[in-house]
Amino acid sequence: MDRDRSTVEETEEAAEIVYADCVHCGKPTEYPESVKGVTLCPVCEWQEAQRMACSG
Repeated sequence: MDRDRSTVEETEEAAEIVYADCVHCGKPTEYPESVKGVTLCPVCEWQEAQRMACSG
């Protein structure tokens, strides 16, 4: 029973977190808004890594 209660509390805490939008496409990211710097969604983050790897 304690396990169910902690799961509910974790779910409620997660619902309160506001996630930052991707600076390229505007989709939600994995990062909360409190994170400083450029925030990218997983797709844009992967594409950026590909560009950097091929930039020479």
